[in-house]
Amino acid sequence: MLLTISGALREASTNRKLLAEAARLYGGPVTEADLRFPLYDGDLETNDGIPDAVHTLAQQIDDAEAVVISGPEYNGSISGILKNALDWISRVDGNPWADKPVALMAAAAGRSGGARGAYATRLAMVPFRPRISGGPEVLLAASRQAFDDHGTLKDDATRALLGKAMDALRREAHAG
Repeated sequence: MLLTISGALREASTNRKLLAEAARLYGGPVTEADLRFPLYDGDLETNDGIPDAVHTLAQQIDDAEAVVISGPEYNGSISGILKNALDWISRVDGNPWADKPVALMAAAAGRSGGARGAYATRLAMVPFRPRISGGPEVLLAASRQAFDDHGTLKDDATRALLGKAMDALRREAHAG
């Protein structure tokens, strides 16, 4: 099972569209993570414990053969939604990310395709010790114009690049 995690919550987010295309190219069953968690707060954790939704995501990560994360670039860095989810996951017992094959990508309105956000996500993932795929790197610039009305990537070269990235992730998932 492939788990997709979007750093954007909007239903029509281009990151969610990119993840749907990635999942289609990866093949097989897919689960889309829900990152609608409360903001991490140590007092909340102490008083109420870790939210059930966080435990659900931790289990989904653990159960997945591979994970694809795509997020926008917010002010030159990782989205707050994605960072909050990573912070919460760091609080569960064990480490569901350990040795998990993970592909990172981004879709953004700007010319860099969310490169700084993707790099910031990579830095935030390092302490978890996943097996981050070496690429190819998928950074989708001008993402609002990249998809047709059905959510399919318009550009054949971009679709081919995404296919290569998913082939690499699949090989990594089946190698470990």
